[in-house]
Amino acid sequence: MTATIQALIDAHSNQAGALLPTLHALQAQFGYIPAEATPLIAHSLNLSRAEVQGVLSFYHHFRTTPPGKYVLQICRAESCQAMGGRDLETHAKAALGLNYHQTTADGCISLEPVYCLGNCACSPAVRVGDEIQGRMDVAQLDALIAELRQGAAA
Repeated sequence: MTATIQALIDAHSNQAGALLPTLHALQAQFGYIPAEATPLIAHSLNLSRAEVQGVLSFYHHFRTTPPGKYVLQICRAESCQAMGGRDLETHAKAALGLNYHQTTADGCISLEPVYCLGNCACSPAVRVGDEIQGRMDVAQLDALIAELRQGAAA
């Protein structure tokens, strides 16, 4: 893994502002930013570990632990909130037994907020992978969660 991390760092190290492209490349490769990447990034980009960690903790997009098999994102933009997104969010947290940025114990589903899916006309919206579903309600969300759990078991 270390060689892959270093290769990704090296591929972006000559860019201006190389830290963000490097972190995006690492997350695209691994699904998260492995802990062993922080000192390698810091050394290669002439940054402190604290600077790298500061960026990782500032941007909610970056994960420092592996995500679940499925990442369920719930839109928190104004349109979705106005159309029932807050109730959907509360229900999802209760149904999964977790909060945002957490993964179910079985590693099946990670729950994440997203701040606009560009589907405002069909609020509230959720996304799993590249699939956006609009006009989501609690019953549909329960069905989606059940479907994801079945997919993980298969």
